[in-house]
Amino acid sequence: MCEFKDKQDSVASEKTKLTVATVEGGNIIAGQPELSKGTEYFENALEVTTFGKFNYLLILISGVILANVLLETLGISFVLPVSQCDLNLTVYQRGVMSAIGFAGIISSSHLWGFLADTTGRRSIIRPTLLMGFVFTVVSSFSTNFWSLVILRFLNGFCISGGSATIYAYLGEFHTEKNRSRAIMGSAFIFGVGAMIMPGIAWLVINQEWRLPLTFLGLTYKPWRLFMVVCGIPGFLCGLSLFRIPESPKFLLSQGQEEECLQVLKDIYRFNTGKLKETFPIAHVIEDLDNNTRRHSSDERDKNPITALLKSMWSQTQPLFNREYVMTTVLICTIQFWTFVTSNGMYMWFPDILNSVAEFMNANPNSSAYICNVVYEKHESILQFELARNVSDTLMEQCNEKLDISTYQKSLILEFLYAVGFAFICLAVCGACGIAAPLINQPNIALYMYLILLLCGLGINVLSAATVDLYPTRLRAMAVCISLMMGRLGSVVGANIVGALITNHCETAFISSGVSLILAGLLGFFIPNPAKDRIPIDTRRRSSLVSMTGN
Repeated sequence: MCEFKDKQDSVASEKTKLTVATVEGGNIIAGQPELSKGTEYFENALEVTTFGKFNYLLILISGVILANVLLETLGISFVLPVSQCDLNLTVYQRGVMSAIGFAGIISSSHLWGFLADTTGRRSIIRPTLLMGFVFTVVSSFSTNFWSLVILRFLNGFCISGGSATIYAYLGEFHTEKNRSRAIMGSAFIFGVGAMIMPGIAWLVINQEWRLPLTFLGLTYKPWRLFMVVCGIPGFLCGLSLFRIPESPKFLLSQGQEEECLQVLKDIYRFNTGKLKETFPIAHVIEDLDNNTRRHSSDERDKNPITALLKSMWSQTQPLFNREYVMTTVLICTIQFWTFVTSNGMYMWFPDILNSVAEFMNANPNSSAYICNVVYEKHESILQFELARNVSDTLMEQCNEKLDISTYQKSLILEFLYAVGFAFICLAVCGACGIAAPLINQPNIALYMYLILLLCGLGINVLSAATVDLYPTRLRAMAVCISLMMGRLGSVVGANIVGALITNHCETAFISSGVSLILAGLLGFFIPNPAKDRIPIDTRRRSSLVSMTGN
């Protein structure tokens, strides 16, 4: 270990006195500066605000935003089986509909991550939630495949703004001690929201009412209302963010110390009930991970498009430098394969459950492989479509309701989502996926299918870890990139499963299981942020000191 004495600067800082910088293994580790009275580092200042009512409210809102993404993207899986009479979708078109929301999310993830890291977290989350709800409402009036595809794509494009940015936004309101717990708390609320989704579908979709809208050439049915209901949580959260402030850590990283201090004072007053004037800190300084490089005006390109692309690249490139490339590749790979199964297989979950329920009702106490049930159902659909070309009277056979057991099994899955974070691993889910098509008892095979889909638990756990693995200036982009790869997995999964499920069902299950086991093994190679973190004296936290003394 070598020590280098700090050079005397011509202009001494009024807030700190720089002392010693230490070099260990090629990395610069700051020495202990002396802080003037009333000045603190951000982490310590945030700790003074305490953990209270504001934090619980923010965790609730964040959890509902995450649940909104699930409702908007996966709620369509409950719509597809019952909208057949209105939209006349083929199996291929249903696969496209299952994936199109994720395609919208993928196409905008990088843009929203960049904007969140440069313009602010709340300034992206709030408008995208509100715009997403508008597209949801309009899409509920769609009368054909293409109009619904375009509107659901635009909805996915918008809700992407909140789906990844919210992790960084929530994390930056909490100290290192509470950060992971806060994110996991919001993930639990996400699980509760997922658990409620089948109940909402049951209450709305199975209603008997019809509302003829002759001027639009359609009949407004319960499945259309269900789409709107799925978007309401995002709309309410978008409105609530008019009263929730911008991330104080982001404000400080942008040099807006006064605004950051004002947010901290507001949180302090809300949590403690004390006057803002009693907040004991007058100045706040960035922590170690906020040594953000700010571009000077002479670095900016005159062409706004070129400038935007260069700025997005400068925000993304650090994720793939020598320090972070292995972590980034591992996280993106695990997210991709987890999403392939959790969302790709889930899109066909209500459809398969409905098929099994119909089979069990028609053949009580019978044994059959789950894939044989799927094949039989697909064959009956093909026969129906052929017959419909001959006689329109067969339209009466359209199924506009889902069997009650579909909701029951879905409810069990979502309940396990809410309570199973600490107990389910990718390897167990993968093993159950492999076992599902090999069991000739449909009910048991369905529960194996349920456990396979619980691999989605790993998504929130990995996203929470991602917030800790990267510094503030890279967090939103890192989470966006990893979830973008995940959503790409959703698109791939939904279409591959759609292509395989009708003729090669066993391959769909077994390949999903094997990919999860391999993804679980990759998790052992993710670095431990606590192990690599620099120990800092909480009484006198250090800031990064460059070798030149600047």
